[in-house]
Amino acid sequence: MKSVISVLILLAYPFFLLPQEVLIPLVKNNYAKVTSYDELSGYLQILDNQSDLLSVSVIGKSVKSRNLYAMMFSSDNNWYNKSKISVLIFAQQHGNEQSGKEGALLLAKELLKPENKYLFDKINLVIVPQLNPDGSEVNERRNTNNMDLNRNHLILTEPETQALHQLFDKYQFEVTMDVHEYSPYGEAWQKFGYRKNADITVGTTTNLNVSEEIRRLSNESYIPFIFKYLGTRGFSSFVYCPGGPPGIDYFRYSTFDINDGRQSLGIQNSVSFIQEGRNGIDNFVENIKHRAEGQMNGMRGLLEYTCLYKDKIDSLVSAERHKLISLSAKQMVSIQSEHVVNGKTLMIPLYSYSTGKDSVFAVQDYRPVVKSLFDVQKPFGYLIPKKNSELIDWVDRQALLKFFYKEYSGFRIEKYTITEIDSIDFEGDIIVNPLVVKPTVVDLISPSDYLFIPTAQLKGNLIVLALEPKSMLGLITYKNFAYILRKGEDFPVLRVVKK
Repeated sequence: MKSVISVLILLAYPFFLLPQEVLIPLVKNNYAKVTSYDELSGYLQILDNQSDLLSVSVIGKSVKSRNLYAMMFSSDNNWYNKSKISVLIFAQQHGNEQSGKEGALLLAKELLKPENKYLFDKINLVIVPQLNPDGSEVNERRNTNNMDLNRNHLILTEPETQALHQLFDKYQFEVTMDVHEYSPYGEAWQKFGYRKNADITVGTTTNLNVSEEIRRLSNESYIPFIFKYLGTRGFSSFVYCPGGPPGIDYFRYSTFDINDGRQSLGIQNSVSFIQEGRNGIDNFVENIKHRAEGQMNGMRGLLEYTCLYKDKIDSLVSAERHKLISLSAKQMVSIQSEHVVNGKTLMIPLYSYSTGKDSVFAVQDYRPVVKSLFDVQKPFGYLIPKKNSELIDWVDRQALLKFFYKEYSGFRIEKYTITEIDSIDFEGDIIVNPLVVKPTVVDLISPSDYLFIPTAQLKGNLIVLALEPKSMLGLITYKNFAYILRKGEDFPVLRVVKK
């Protein structure tokens, strides 16, 4: 049902404009200022009333109680129609990365054109154009709680990330894209005399526990497709590889951590990407027209690719998710990894400050491969003490399957004992690395004191990465949960394994 146009819309847009004449706020502002929250709210309501293809809903609230909007596109309004593939695109987790939001609004209007309706014969689409409206209003990276939302997808303490994951949990999208901007204008690059210059960079899932087949499809099929797609539309592109300048720092394919938008959804065996457009020199409005159009074309390319390879993606995701929910007896999970070289040289285009042209640099310290350092066998499940309210709250925020524990024949319960607390380098940061005694069998005196979290569920690998004490991506690496790791004591989370 279409909602009533609010007073906000009447303030943002004059009565006399017919729906087809309504301008995108960025265009209406002549590209001189970005779309405000009020303008975005009004514009989405107008689009909602303009087409039966689109329904706008509120999926949550920001810290300052601003609406978090989802634009839901479907030709038959049947979001549980499994003959179609579900796609989620979300933008502006970082408030000072404006072009993702603007590109999403450009895309929304484009998708409502009759000639583009064919996409929705195969796709149900949700676009969340602005996940951090509070940060956007002041053009600051973090949300009102001073939290980087794109480092919050494991612990889910913020209302914005909670809303996004509730949306994902409801529809379990097969394809997702997290839209950002990168800023290549730092002092180190200026001193070097060159900087990165691609209009759009694209990253895939890199965590080793994401399906290898999904990672292969992303790298060998989607990346060439989207680079060609963008190139024919006048936008330069490259792989998303943080690092540099050459000779000063190494380059890698981003992180393998699961606390960001791309990896947190990819670890559930979705085909998940990050798209990063080049920010403006002022990290705000400079060059916003080209930036927004580049982001829009990248998002549109994802839809075209998904439509073209719909059946292949659908069957692959279904098969790989089935492996997650039907636990293999010897399934291993990598809980410590590192970026390593593979003998290949990265040929990266860089813009020269002196000539104003692109040059190509050969980067020798290029680490495109993620190598496992420490694996554990995935248990049947974990036991969490009910008295640990922080852990129980985390289980609820992640919407994990949970049960009252009862004795299972053929299984035993194991505990870890922490003997020392050492440290390990994780992508340049030093984090805790506990030394643990090999798990020992323990008898529960009061089974009713625990909740059982099975690993045979869509978030099974996420659960292992979060709860193992030696995991470099685990809950213990966050200050909220650091207290549960104590030298000389038993780790409070227990493992349930087959005998």
